[in-house]
Amino acid sequence: MNGEIRQYDYVVVGSGVAGLMFALKASRHGSVVIVTKKSSVESSTNYAQGGIASVTSDEDSFDLHVRDTLKAGAGLCREDSVRSIVQEGPARIQELIELGIRFSEREVPGHPGARELDLGREGGHSKRRILHAQDMTGREIERALLAAAHAEEQITILEDHIAVDLITSAKLGRPGPNRCLGVYVLEKAAAAVHTYAARAVILATGGCGKVYLYTTNPDIATGDGVAMAWRAGVPVANMEFIQFHPTCLYHPKAKSFLISEAVRGEGAVLRALDGREFMEGQHELKSLAPRDVVARAIDAEMKRSGSDHVSLDITHKPAPFIIRRFPNIYRTCLEYGLDITKEPIPVVPAAHYQCGGVVTDLDGRTALPGLFAIGEVACTGLHGANRLASNSLLEAVVGAHRAAASLERDRPEADRTLVPRWESGDAQDPDELVVIAHLWDEIRRLMWDYVGIVRTTRRLRRAQTRIKNILEEIQEYYWDFVVTADLLELRNIATVADLIVRCATARPESRGLHYTLDHPEPDPAWAQRDTVLTPER
Repeated sequence: MNGEIRQYDYVVVGSGVAGLMFALKASRHGSVVIVTKKSSVESSTNYAQGGIASVTSDEDSFDLHVRDTLKAGAGLCREDSVRSIVQEGPARIQELIELGIRFSEREVPGHPGARELDLGREGGHSKRRILHAQDMTGREIERALLAAAHAEEQITILEDHIAVDLITSAKLGRPGPNRCLGVYVLEKAAAAVHTYAARAVILATGGCGKVYLYTTNPDIATGDGVAMAWRAGVPVANMEFIQFHPTCLYHPKAKSFLISEAVRGEGAVLRALDGREFMEGQHELKSLAPRDVVARAIDAEMKRSGSDHVSLDITHKPAPFIIRRFPNIYRTCLEYGLDITKEPIPVVPAAHYQCGGVVTDLDGRTALPGLFAIGEVACTGLHGANRLASNSLLEAVVGAHRAAASLERDRPEADRTLVPRWESGDAQDPDELVVIAHLWDEIRRLMWDYVGIVRTTRRLRRAQTRIKNILEEIQEYYWDFVVTADLLELRNIATVADLIVRCATARPESRGLHYTLDHPEPDPAWAQRDTVLTPER
């Protein structure tokens, strides 16, 4: 069904912290529409338990935060990007507090009645610098930003809408330099595709965890922004660096429940099922080692012992402290019959964070004029080969601020020519939905088995061959039938799976999150070398 043509200054795809922060700032100088696939609170932000990293104490410094980030990034971070984002952090934190976000506080030791931020510590951090709202930081940030967005007249939020594809002048056959003119959007309830024309489109779509069989991400994390940007001719980089969170709750009835890294930050210890602390000798920080080290160690322990999980033990801490510091984790585990104050938590690694993405500068600009990308979807150089814990929310708020400021400073001209409606042509209603369900399942299992925590060249080649065939099947299906949300997400996860495999194949070394048995050591020749893929035009 062909929908309406609508005009805004800015179209934001995604309603996590990056999208909402951009919308709030950009609404001061233009009209904004936020397109979100499900309810506006359904985002990776809402599931972020740990917190947001920023230098806010006298014991910490920008240099230390930069050093920790560079070390975690395994030689692939861009130091200028890291330093800029870290130094802008405190100002953005203050804005969040002014928006009503309630970070956890504690009593100042030796000063009864005085309060200060209760800073946590997570893997890879040399100091306590994690601002948190107990263990529900993302939910608290999302609550405050959504309330502010709903109160702003210049912001429209469209729930249950999914972006189909970017509209570019090249796709329309127009002369002159290529630029982004807007985006086609499927309204799921009406089964209609609307046309949204804009001065700029901002991708804030988050990551691609659903490309893998096991993930901590919400169901909406299907790599839509990366896939759309790629189809529009925009370069993508470092997609081989998928961070697997070491500690996802292992329980047959628990769906992708994350056990925050902050639990290890407060003293929890990883143990094999025989009680042994297997991180001894793996890293100087033991259970507080960076995520890539911990995830590989857990994977190796599971393979060695034949067990299907390991344990995370915080029972040596006082029960009142555990319940007060991690109320959501305690309550959720209790619902599954597990009292974490008395027994270890069964955990397994799961796909968690996309460190690569759409290539941008620090203001979110892509190679396509009129298209910006911010947050997890973007590759800014901050994360390198491995994201330092809780730097993601920091990157999102800084990126949103910089993108909005850039567009206010260099406001693009609105395209005066009419952007065409979506045309369905002779497409029919899908006749066999089992095709979509089957391919969806096949991709996720294929990626988990062949392109997971530990890789080999042979597995990557097998994955590449099968994904190529799957993409051809999806392309044929896409043009024969009218678009649905399931079909759009299937096309996107297949595209992103292909990009991950291609980047992994192009890096003949092990670095950060990319570990291959055929090249187990980092190659100095690949230090500071991104795996940039550029679409054929």
